[in-house]
Amino acid sequence: MKLRQFVFIAALLTAASIAGSGVRPQGPVDEAGDHRPRDPLGTRPAGVDEVVGLDGLRDVEFGDTEQELTRRGALSPGADACGPALAGHGAASPIFVDDRLVLLWLDDPARTPEGVTVGTPVAEIASRYRSVSRLDAPRQTHRFDGLLARRGDRAYLFLHDGRTVRKIIVGYADWARRLFAEGHGPC
Repeated sequence: MKLRQFVFIAALLTAASIAGSGVRPQGPVDEAGDHRPRDPLGTRPAGVDEVVGLDGLRDVEFGDTEQELTRRGALSPGADACGPALAGHGAASPIFVDDRLVLLWLDDPARTPEGVTVGTPVAEIASRYRSVSRLDAPRQTHRFDGLLARRGDRAYLFLHDGRTVRKIIVGYADWARRLFAEGHGPC
């Protein structure tokens, strides 16, 4: 394992540990951190939410290099310790491996084309995706269980608390499964 990979995995494990601690409100929250009711699909004003498909975003695709994204103006240096950020896509945090975009870690109001967002009831996932694999978090950890909806070499990983989706990760299926198994976070 290369030093860069080791540092990447260590940073993600630390972030996952921090992200998994504490209790967050059920469903979406506003900028102040206050709970707000889940918005039914289609009631938000146009342009408020961001649709993230299995290919990526409208101007960012999985497999793009950091250099390509920077050259196109789609990637900007991170303002925090997590690294670079996607310009104009505040609800998606990129995860790069060997200089290639492999995953996007999504926050509300990002959603899948099928309408799944943070706060979606877990019971709705199976009705929106053909093939869903259940992933159980290791016992005695503060990690969420997962549902992996895979199509070809891409997948959505829905982390949940048993009732609602709490986090969404999208990208290459093997990297999403590895992220779940090793307990990574977006940093």
